[in-house]
Amino acid sequence: MLKRITLIFLLIAGSTTALAQYDNQKKDRDRSQFGARDGRFESSVVLGFQNGADKDYDGGAQLDVDSELGWGFTLGWNWTQKLNLSYRLMATKPDYSATFIVDEDPPEQQSIDHQMSKYSHQLNLTYNFRDAAFTPFVVAGIGVASVDSNVPTGAVEGACWWDPWWGYICYSDWKTYTSTELAYNLGVGFRWDINTALFTRGTYSVEYVDLDSGSLDFGTFILELGLMF
Repeated sequence: MLKRITLIFLLIAGSTTALAQYDNQKKDRDRSQFGARDGRFESSVVLGFQNGADKDYDGGAQLDVDSELGWGFTLGWNWTQKLNLSYRLMATKPDYSATFIVDEDPPEQQSIDHQMSKYSHQLNLTYNFRDAAFTPFVVAGIGVASVDSNVPTGAVEGACWWDPWWGYICYSDWKTYTSTELAYNLGVGFRWDINTALFTRGTYSVEYVDLDSGSLDFGTFILELGLMF
């Protein structure tokens, strides 16, 4: 995954010269005015380090999620030099351990260690404090977080058939425990418009996933490299 993200970063950096020249011709901007963001779309690739989280529940149940490196992308629109509205997808696959209580007489405690799949979809509003190319900012957003435990909840299901191209094919599948919950985030960071096309952002954001039993909080360090167009 790291190799793929690094390759994407290098491709973006390599294409910035041509895009900057095109942008200057299109909008007739001075190259020194690197902070000219207003009225432009932008997109970025995201590399994030999500801190672990743990929570204790009634009856002795527990959840402990490990820290994990994740990836994602953003697509946004700069209303003004200072206001930006964007969509951000962030995907992680952290290991976790869970302790749950089986409702028996007497109650029985069981534990599992597995890897979950977590996808966060956020609609974010960012406020840049300065018109300049380098600026601090604050960001707030709301969306949903989809979590898949990757633990089967029933028997494995499968089927087999003859394919005219690939011959005899069989597949197996199983249902897992999944949940999609309301989530929101708050963050602070710094933005640097490297030139008229290329920018980078560094953010520390805390995502609050709204569960029935209370919020589960994930702090994440986010690094972005993107293009304005």
